[in-house]
Amino acid sequence: MSPIDIQKALSGIDYPAGKADIVKHAEQQGGDKEVLDALKGIEDREYDGPSGVSAAVFD
Repeated sequence: MSPIDIQKALSGIDYPAGKADIVKHAEQQGGDKEVLDALKGIEDREYDGPSGVSAAVFD
């Protein structure tokens, strides 16, 4: 899995977005299990954009 996979799963989401909205959007976009599991593991807070989500997943 790469940051690109995360961004594809979040394509079209409106920021800022909370964790629950991010996970739900990725599910609706057909994100694979690895991507969904990674997003479910991020901190439960508001994210201002895709770079913040990627940082939360890969840090």
